[in-house]
Amino acid sequence: MLKIFSLKSLLELQREKQKDYRNVVILQVLIVTLGLTLSGPILEDSTSSTSKLIISIFSGFGGLYAFLLWDLLRNFTKNKPLILIILFVLIGITIFGILIEFPYYKVIEIENRQAALLIIHGLLFPIEVTVISYAIGDIFMGKFFTPDKLWGSACVFLMIGISFGSLYDLICISMPGSLGVDIELGLPNYAECVTYSFCVLGGIDTGYPTAIKLIKNISVLEAVWGNLFTVLIIGKLLGLPRIEPENKL
Repeated sequence: MLKIFSLKSLLELQREKQKDYRNVVILQVLIVTLGLTLSGPILEDSTSSTSKLIISIFSGFGGLYAFLLWDLLRNFTKNKPLILIILFVLIGITIFGILIEFPYYKVIEIENRQAALLIIHGLLFPIEVTVISYAIGDIFMGKFFTPDKLWGSACVFLMIGISFGSLYDLICISMPGSLGVDIELGLPNYAECVTYSFCVLGGIDTGYPTAIKLIKNISVLEAVWGNLFTVLIIGKLLGLPRIEPENKL
């Protein structure tokens, strides 16, 4: 009886993780797809009406993405101090980021905008790495192939691209022009960094041959890590037996 109860609890946890993974993946696909297709007006003129609308939409997506990352993290750890700290940090950087980057009027005037962006992305990147590390541990844990692991694999792969984009953006904020061209800091530069990151993961031309050596070296690490993750995850998932259906309990 205890064994049946434990298995039911495990299945409920797997369904919850599958739902959270799926929600994150759907939003990641939306952010990446819209970012790749709508970044043109922002790069041309970030103060135009079209650009302001796009920035507002992406600010909303960014806030939702931060919440979903935190919600996903709660499936992996019972460490309440860690969960609360990350929640408060995400709330803080989301509100602060929206206030200083709100396109229609300046809510907060920041003298050193570069330092503010550096703080925001400097806090966001470690959180992304933390969630990725927990998610990878979750995917490779367990003896059965379950749908949550499939959604988790897609989530981690897309998160790798987005998090490396954050890292490239951090470098560009610290050293403007690191991609080899002058791009306005903020959403225009971040969008290009994410585009650069997914070009690296996809094995296609990044379009920035004059990027600094540091970014090129990190690009190699990203490409190797992305391919290695794909190979390992395919081998892991194909080697797992499927869990017995619930009606066999």
